[in-house]
Amino acid sequence: MKLIIIALFLTLVTASRSISQIERLYISGPATPVFTAGQDGYTCFRIPAIIQLKNRELLAFAEGRKNGCSDTGDIDLVMKRSSDQGNTWSNLKVIWNDEENTCGNPAPVVNEINGYIFLLSTWNLGSDREPQIIDQRSTDTRRVFLLRSKDQGKSWTKPKEITKDVKAPNWTWYATGPGSGIQLTTGPNVGRMIIGCDHIEAGTMKYYSHAIYSDNGGRNWKLGGSSMKDQVNECEVAELSNGQLIMNMRNYDRSQKTRQIMKSDDGGLSWSGQRHDKTLIEPICQASLLSTGQFLLFSNPASEEKEKK
Repeated sequence: MKLIIIALFLTLVTASRSISQIERLYISGPATPVFTAGQDGYTCFRIPAIIQLKNRELLAFAEGRKNGCSDTGDIDLVMKRSSDQGNTWSNLKVIWNDEENTCGNPAPVVNEINGYIFLLSTWNLGSDREPQIIDQRSTDTRRVFLLRSKDQGKSWTKPKEITKDVKAPNWTWYATGPGSGIQLTTGPNVGRMIIGCDHIEAGTMKYYSHAIYSDNGGRNWKLGGSSMKDQVNECEVAELSNGQLIMNMRNYDRSQKTRQIMKSDDGGLSWSGQRHDKTLIEPICQASLLSTGQFLLFSNPASEEKEKK
């Protein structure tokens, strides 16, 4: 299986118009493999993210899963670079390898002012499985870490734990991203860096999406607002042309097999208007949302059911 930089289905919407006013672009033709299962010492690659640097190079991140495609076990954070807009890619670089533990959910964001890259990630013991962490029967818990690069991703700081800053005490499971973060370009919070995340509450075991943000260039991160309703988790944030933020969320309410969305008027501190977007069907899978300023680009496997090919 190859992890490629291509959208199975792409939705195009003018950022100032309704999210339901869309054009669909079906992409065909040759794709560029970035991470290929069975190569570089990894059985499987999952949870991709990609960013463009100030010098227009691309960095692609993923989880390198050593012994299989399971979400638990020996998982490393890995990266590749492209200097030709994705036509070719560098050799694989391991950013974080903590022996047999799980280092995952890469969520990168670029500070456009100085070019520094901030990589948010999660960690747990490789022996702790997600159901155990959710039930609070695990040896440890899910923790959140921050890595930084000042040289276009050539080197990275040691992971710094920021769990207490961005995870509430009554949350068990936690995931950064998946996907990339953004930096706001307009309004009273210009320069703010935001990443979509998700969590599960202890006791109720309900899934929610939320945002984390930094107002000092990525050095420190704080907890933003959460979704009002549960049954959502993996998410990505984009900035609309009117200054609002939109969060697009993976949906677990299978009575409506579509993505859910909500908006923020205060830079991610609170969210409102959570609803299903009937246009954006999904099989419960990672998706991607990107703003070009004029357009929103959304990509995912456009199907109500999981399909194997």
